[in-house]
Amino acid sequence: MVTIYALGGISGGHFNPAVTFALGIVELIGGPVKGLLGRKLFLYWAVQIAGGIAAGFCYRSIFAHGISVGPTAAEFGVPNVGILEIIYTFMLCFVVLNVAVAKENQPNQYFGLAIGGVIFAGAYGAGAVCGGCFNPAVALGLDISHFSHFNPKWSPLYALCQLIGGALAAGVFRFVRSSNFTDAKEEPTESVMFLSEFLGTYFLVLTVGLNVLAKSPAAGYSIASSLMSMIYALSSVSGAHFNPAVTLAVLLSGRAPDMTLKRAAGYVGAQLTAGKLASMTYVFVYSDQSTSSTSLGPGGHYGLVAVGVVEVAFTFLLCFIVLSVAVSPRTMSTSKYGFCIGACVTVGGNAGGPISGGAFNPAVALGLAATGPFEHIIVMILTYWGFQFVGGALAVLMFRVTHAADVDNGDYDLTKADIEVNEPLKPVV
Repeated sequence: MVTIYALGGISGGHFNPAVTFALGIVELIGGPVKGLLGRKLFLYWAVQIAGGIAAGFCYRSIFAHGISVGPTAAEFGVPNVGILEIIYTFMLCFVVLNVAVAKENQPNQYFGLAIGGVIFAGAYGAGAVCGGCFNPAVALGLDISHFSHFNPKWSPLYALCQLIGGALAAGVFRFVRSSNFTDAKEEPTESVMFLSEFLGTYFLVLTVGLNVLAKSPAAGYSIASSLMSMIYALSSVSGAHFNPAVTLAVLLSGRAPDMTLKRAAGYVGAQLTAGKLASMTYVFVYSDQSTSSTSLGPGGHYGLVAVGVVEVAFTFLLCFIVLSVAVSPRTMSTSKYGFCIGACVTVGGNAGGPISGGAFNPAVALGLAATGPFEHIIVMILTYWGFQFVGGALAVLMFRVTHAADVDNGDYDLTKADIEVNEPLKPVV
């Protein structure tokens, strides 16, 4: 993240052959990238890989040993690590394209935070399975510098998967940001909005499941990072709800006239579908281990009353913050909204996770419960959904009280200077 801010204005801050590859494809198909194709692209690849190898030998000289590239345990094979390297490299490249290239998001000051957040999200979740490279320069640098145990099977395979992830990211970016490939100004269609909600929710729920299964010591931060990064990437497309309770809150708030009941239903359908497919992904990665490890329900000696208090309270917090920083023109932020919303997950996950599991999202609840016994699934889904929708509805009531001045004083015509200096005001939801 820090080097992206330091050098992004010099070279673009790729630092990753898969990112350079994705940007090259976007230029090739007529996107808003110029001057990368040809000799420059290969020079970028060369210096990136050379930098990875040099870094590998640097830490080897310090610790007198290297780091092997490959699965972290014997039960993980090529399909397990390959799919995660593809998925999270896709996420990384897709976020780069949206926060650093997409015209709708320029200029901004959150690009480095959003890109760095992907690494935090993937390293703690997917890293427990595949090591979390997401970068051919990292994979090759680690493997080559560990020459005493060099295995030519893994680093080339990782690099191939990562390049596939970059190519897929460019293709999806072309669909989501079609107006960037033409001279016409086009608003996102509903199908694009639904895809946006699907993508963001998928990465959120996948990161939740992988962190739970890995027993991650930093699950709250990793999950929050995945949410934050995808919010920054897709907020200008669909509003980046990624949560049926948030969609309900936005709908009931009456402050988003474009959020009709029909569109809200489409959002919720996309979010729940993404939650289910994300659960199928981490079940595949962990095989039979997922059946009991991600069951949804009270933790320890706690009962449903404690679960209800936690889920209502922190879903309330999440929805209230969304309405405040992304809907209200009086308190809207054009740069910090993603960080604020993600921080709610960190707070709720660390404080309430041991009690309720820290779902605060019907799509997350569906993803976690979908891997347990059938009877448990039905009861827990309905219970958790009830708590979460109540939390969202209460957030709307409080928002209408605290932000009544938005409507009373006609503040929906606030100018850029009224919100933040030197940053454009963009609708987030």
